[in-house]
Amino acid sequence: MIRPLQDNVLLEKVPNEKKVGSIVLTSEKKAGNVATVVAVGPGKKEDGKVVPIAVKEGEKVVYREYSGTEFEEGDKKYILVREEDILAVIA
Repeated sequence: MIRPLQDNVLLEKVPNEKKVGSIVLTSEKKAGNVATVVAVGPGKKEDGKVVPIAVKEGEKVVYREYSGTEFEEGDKKYILVREEDILAVIA
């Protein structure tokens, strides 16, 4: 597993799903910018102190389009982004 450093956050992309009756259709066309937080780094260093990251593992977030580095491990798709590229937490 990947362990993010500094103010980086590892996200697992949420597939774009549409439910039709009891059938779930997935699409890779426009999955949106929604992902689940898998791991977080310790935080950014400012004035010699580490400022912890505001998001937590398991939270669903919206991240900035075209940000981060995407990669695959097995059948899962991940993206590694900086904390500043996370725009919102979905409640």
